[in-house]
Amino acid sequence: MNLKYTLGAIVSIPLLPLLYFQGRKIERNLPKLPEATDIEGISKVNSEQLFQLITIGESTIAGVGASTNESGFTGTLAKELSKEISTNISWKVYAKSGYTVQCVLQKIIPQIKDESVDLIVIGLGGNDTFKLSSPKRWNKDIRALLDNIRFSYPKTPIVFANMPPIKEFTPFTGAFKFIIGNLVLHLGKELEKVVKDYENVYYRAKGLEYHDLVDRMNLDAAPEDFFSDGVHPSELAYQVWAKDVAGYILEEKICHS
Repeated sequence: MNLKYTLGAIVSIPLLPLLYFQGRKIERNLPKLPEATDIEGISKVNSEQLFQLITIGESTIAGVGASTNESGFTGTLAKELSKEISTNISWKVYAKSGYTVQCVLQKIIPQIKDESVDLIVIGLGGNDTFKLSSPKRWNKDIRALLDNIRFSYPKTPIVFANMPPIKEFTPFTGAFKFIIGNLVLHLGKELEKVVKDYENVYYRAKGLEYHDLVDRMNLDAAPEDFFSDGVHPSELAYQVWAKDVAGYILEEKICHS
């Protein structure tokens, strides 16, 4: 996989100046959306049991593009799981827009002091891709992240959510989608290899593709309905994404009643 990445990088070198200017233009034109303000909540069902969920990651986990985290990824994930396992789920978000794996490791992990956590869901990969992190570097950083989490939570299941669907991002040019979109696929393949070395760590490897989601979930939606700004998910997309991850967690019996 690193050989494929290296060959792709060599082919991409002549395009780098173009990609740089295209990237700056895209960044200037994107609206500056805030993170969701609610960072914790609880999904209640008719139960006396309480299950603790935390989510960790970048802008998508921070809820950029959603009005609240309760109606975004984390809240929807908690609601879907609590309904299926008949347990109250308390949830908390640890995320920051623009963060890479290294940033999360250095600035977020030290903040996590929860005594008991039943499930950890991680959403990363977009910013590492945009910063052109190599698969080798990504592999090393993910392992460091897992080792640090495992120090505090040695038995808690950890689930990596799907990598961001960069080839679906509407503002990106064909060249940008090709280079950056292929890099995120390389990082996803690397993540598949890493999780195999850890017990009770999982990765939802299935791609988030518009047509597949519409068909699987019987949605009446157009591609633009899935984005708040062409890059970050809309509230609809967060809910669809969370339902996909919840389905994976239940299918793999990562948490159950």
